[in-house]
Amino acid sequence: METPQIIFWIIIGILVADFIVGKIVSAKNYAWRDKKPSKYLSDVYDDDKYNTFQAYSKANYKIGTLTSSLMFILTLAVFFWEGFAWLDQFLSQYIESKIWLSIAFFAAIAVVTGIISLPFSIYDTFVIEERFGFNKTTPRTFIFDMLKNLLLSVVIGGVLLFLILQIYYATQTWFWLLAWIIISLFSIFMAEFYSTLIVPLFNKQKPLEEGELKEKISEFARRAGFQLDNVYVIDNSKRSTRANAYFTGLGKKKRIVLFDTLINDFTPDEIVGVLAHEIGHYKKHHIHKSLVLSLLNTGFVLFLFGLFVGRDAFSQALGAEEAKFHLGAIVFMVLYSPVSTATGMLMNKLSRNNEGEADDFAAQHGQSQALINALKKLARKNLSNLTPHPWHVFLNYSHPPLAERVKRLKENI
Repeated sequence: METPQIIFWIIIGILVADFIVGKIVSAKNYAWRDKKPSKYLSDVYDDDKYNTFQAYSKANYKIGTLTSSLMFILTLAVFFWEGFAWLDQFLSQYIESKIWLSIAFFAAIAVVTGIISLPFSIYDTFVIEERFGFNKTTPRTFIFDMLKNLLLSVVIGGVLLFLILQIYYATQTWFWLLAWIIISLFSIFMAEFYSTLIVPLFNKQKPLEEGELKEKISEFARRAGFQLDNVYVIDNSKRSTRANAYFTGLGKKKRIVLFDTLINDFTPDEIVGVLAHEIGHYKKHHIHKSLVLSLLNTGFVLFLFGLFVGRDAFSQALGAEEAKFHLGAIVFMVLYSPVSTATGMLMNKLSRNNEGEADDFAAQHGQSQALINALKKLARKNLSNLTPHPWHVFLNYSHPPLAERVKRLKENI
């Protein structure tokens, strides 16, 4: 068997294995929804709310299984029928530039994927989320969000891809390093300015108004030794009833953002408990550490990518005659996916540790019970799974399960 054929069957094996493992873990996690919650969470759901959670979980499991199964079948069909090579040949009839050919190739795949996934996105938003009281998105907002995301993908993604392709064809030896520098600079820039440049395209943000909540937040920040100049409220209620808060930005641009749904449905003490957790992330340097690890991982991926993307065997595995950047990229993404899954699990483990440290910070500053109350209310409001399967947690959770967090916080009261 020739090398391209071996690569092809390795690709198919990886795709099949990934699908089977994903379905097994998903099925186990779904089955565990019937388990009795931990004693620490016995007061989260009453009977009516528990039944609602069960129905919501079932609806999501069905649509998730249908979506992933369809995408798996279509992906296999494209590989077996040499769809990527066909698309390359079709576009090559009209585009001579190697750079613009690759851009058109990835754009075509993005368009087709978007068209296939659109009905499922509509169903999820306007049927499932609507049925269970989460959706506040109007058709107009949904369409404009989709168009804005498309525009951002074209402008930002297109420019980055163009620069990377220019570097690749100009200097293949140092391609990975130069591409890493550009992507790193962009990532740092987005970490710094995401809330001031991107978020306003979708949501309105305004400074938290004067009052009891702001006074309590300021008092806690002072006691915790944290200079907090920017607390903003975002109008998440225009799309969903879900509540949350997050920390964003670096240096002087750092800010805490509260969903308006959080302010409407939670007490000032509970919100301070949530903010204590978010401030803990900053005080423990989790944001900077995560950014550095992400950039190092990107550099490693680009280094390997630079070594293999130009090999003829990669493109020939998809049915082409010679090496093409975009075909090599498709093959590399699949072959690297097991490593990506492993690094993803490691990053999730580190993230769960960070979440625990942030909870500890809140507890050390007298916010254990307030944070517990807030976490339980968030779980109840968002119909969260209180009994996730350990495999699902290991593979997919960036936060510890709620029972584990509550137990840890109670021990620190």
